[in-house]
Order: sequence, then structure tokens, then C-alpha cells
Amino acid sequence: MTRPDVPAARTTLRILSLLAAQRGPIAASTVAATLQLPRSTTYRLLGILEEEGFVLHFTDSRRYGIGVAAFELSSGFSRQEPLTRLGRPILAALVDDLGESAHLAVLHGRDVLYLVEERAQRRPALVTDVGVRLPSHVTASGRALLATLPAAQVRALFPTKDAFASRADGGVRSYAELRRLLDEVRRQGFAAEDGDVTEKIASVAVAVRDHAGWPAAGIAVSFSRDSIEPDRWPDLAERIRHSAAELSKRIRGSIEM
Repeated sequence: MTRPDVPAARTTLRILSLLAAQRGPIAASTVAATLQLPRSTTYRLLGILEEEGFVLHFTDSRRYGIGVAAFELSSGFSRQEPLTRLGRPILAALVDDLGESAHLAVLHGRDVLYLVEERAQRRPALVTDVGVRLPSHVTASGRALLATLPAAQVRALFPTKDAFASRADGGVRSYAELRRLLDEVRRQGFAAEDGDVTEKIASVAVAVRDHAGWPAAGIAVSFSRDSIEPDRWPDLAERIRHSAAELSKRIRGSIEM
């Protein structure tokens, strides 16, 4: 049986694929020229995608980028079996190597959702169990993932102070503070949190990228604060990065900060 062609659906998917492959928002004219589409068709489809949340329109620069709804589709794949199945043996090997607990998490809105938790023997219990959701800006995994996104995408996830979880310890409470934190993550090449999730427990994390360079997941190692001093965290991050690179390769991605 011959499969009927649906040009509008095919064109819409091509637009989304093009936007997803960019490092930042691009002009509608660039979309039209790259895909060899009539401008009227391009603007019409971009408008529909914007209404549905799959595309963001940045009016000040007259550019378009991937919207939050598109990230929901990505995390929907991540929550399913393939990423969990591919990630579990990699995390198990990392835990055997380090003797510390590790987990795999994905972005879900402005939270992280934990898919895999590998506990090391005789190590403290953690709150990051499978199925648990935590604010992304609080966790090492979430910070590693957010640091890979264009600033406009992060801003869309955290539009106001109300988007930040209330924390008694004076954690990140505004977009300006989050931006400075993510700048530091990009500068040092890994993300960390020190007691922000659980008292006396620290974590170091690295992002795993998919085939288009977008964050597919975060791998983090958690440990007692007094067992690994901060000056050793870059070495720990390098070991995590090897595991992230292996998972990235298995999902046809690439690893870089």
C-alpha cells in the first residue's frame, strides 16, 4: 500500500529539525532560504508552531527558536525505555569505578526527572530516586543541562521570579543569578551543587548531547561532602565526561561543553 504524502506535515517537521540544529534563534528568511520554501508558507507554519508552543518568536530580534513544547517531546523520548536501557550499564560501570552513587536525569519543563539511580555500597541514601522530580536550577544535573541551552531558551523556562523554587538557604532566586551560575558551569566545563539538594551531600554532573547537539540527559555523581574535596571535582567531572561521551555515542550524539 502506497503511503500518502502530506507536504505540510513534512515541511513542518523540516522546519522544526532546522531550528533544533541551530545554536540560537534564526530569522524566518533564513528558514525559507535554507529549506527553499515560499516566505508565505514559512511564516504561516511558524505562526502555527508558535501558537502551539513548539516555536518561540523573539520579536526584538525578529528571530525564531525551538519552544518549550519541543523540549517536552524530547524529554518524552528520554523518559522511555531506550535512554534508560542504554544509560543503566554505563552508570553501573561508573559507580564500580568511583565507588560513589550516580544517576541519570532529563529535563522535564523546568524540573529534572530521574530515570536511573545506581547506588554505591555503604554510601548515604539519596532523594534522587527513579521517578523523582526536582527543580533543575537546584541540582547538578539540571544545571549541566540548562548550561547547554541558548540563553533565550533558559529565559523562556524561567520568565519570572515565581519560576524559582522557594529555598530557605538563599539559593538561586532570579534569572540574573541563574545566568551567572550557568556562565560558571560553562567556564569550568561541569556543573556542581554543594548541599543544595541534601545537607552534606555534593554532586558533580556533565550533560549528554543528542545528535543535534541538544541536551538529552545529565549524568551526575553524588557523594558525602567530606569525602571528595572541591579541588578534586574537575578530575571527577572528567571521569563522568567519559561516561557521558559513551552514552552520547550510543544515542548518536556528541559530548562537549
